[in-house]
Amino acid sequence: MAVNIHPTAIVDEGAQLGEGTRVWHWVHVSAGARIGANCSLGQGVFVGNDVHIGSNVKIQNNVSVYDAVTLEDDVFCGPSMVFTNVMNPRAAVVRKHEYRRTLVQRGATLGANCTIVCGVTIGEYAFVGAGAVVSRDVLPYALVAGVPARRMGWMSRHGERLDLPGHCRGEVLHATCPATGERYRLAHDILMLCP
Repeated sequence: MAVNIHPTAIVDEGAQLGEGTRVWHWVHVSAGARIGANCSLGQGVFVGNDVHIGSNVKIQNNVSVYDAVTLEDDVFCGPSMVFTNVMNPRAAVVRKHEYRRTLVQRGATLGANCTIVCGVTIGEYAFVGAGAVVSRDVLPYALVAGVPARRMGWMSRHGERLDLPGHCRGEVLHATCPATGERYRLAHDILMLCP
């Protein structure tokens, strides 16, 4: 399956795009970008040089994926969500050597209009609510929302909210994904898929 690039898109020479990837209207992919198979880059997306995007990633309209960002497989970036890469930007001060790396792990969802402050890790299958501002790491499977983002609960791999409290210190709790029947175990604020 070939790469599909809209005529209005600019894909700089040297950029790597995997098979089946679709690049829509007014997208700019920089020369150093590496993008996996079966991705979708919506209208108005920008992808920087020092960016690695896995396979089956969906980036909705008007998202800029700046240098020092890595998106693993199956990540969803909602419309107009924002990445940063400098903690204290000033127009008159060059800080490209101070970029902080951001990692979004497999299967995570970043809701519309959320902001991901640089230097954090979003755990696998985590779910960041629309409009949230994430300024610290997010645990795997955690549901976070608000400004600043706080853990509100837990999500399954299928994207269903699990019937578990946001925090669990001492006891061991179990929940089942209502869509798939997969079972999860929560202990000491760590959620794991049961084998």
